[in-house]
Amino acid sequence: MDVNVSSQALVADLQGPWRRVLFVAVYEALAIAVTTLGLDAATGQGAAHAGAMAVTTSAIAIAWNLLFNGLFERWEARQTVKGRSLARRVAHAIGFEGGLVLVFVPLFAWWFQVGWAKAAAMQAGLLVFFMAYTFVYNWCFDRLFGLPASAR
Repeated sequence: MDVNVSSQALVADLQGPWRRVLFVAVYEALAIAVTTLGLDAATGQGAAHAGAMAVTTSAIAIAWNLLFNGLFERWEARQTVKGRSLARRVAHAIGFEGGLVLVFVPLFAWWFQVGWAKAAAMQAGLLVFFMAYTFVYNWCFDRLFGLPASAR
């Protein structure tokens, strides 16, 4: 079977909302698994304890993503200069990740019963991981399922 033909068939079926649902579901499932392992290793408090936090942070990140991007796009629509410059993309990334840091550092300190410095270090580790993970995941997803219609 020709791989290009089968991937083209998948692409046709994975446009619009179904593509986004699959993208987020697989992204978050993998993220929860890896985050559970990382938090367990960082705290030694067990996979169940770390896994509960991984699921919680995933839910918070999804909700924050919807809220932040909605607010950002409303702000962006009111700007006289259109487009997404490097400066605007950097501001978006800092705003998004900064919001997560403000929530996750105190949450980690409380949940894992660690100091603020350890909680901040854990969050920094997650930031670095998610930057690389997001890049690799997006690349792999597009290689497996093709580009979305908007990018073709």
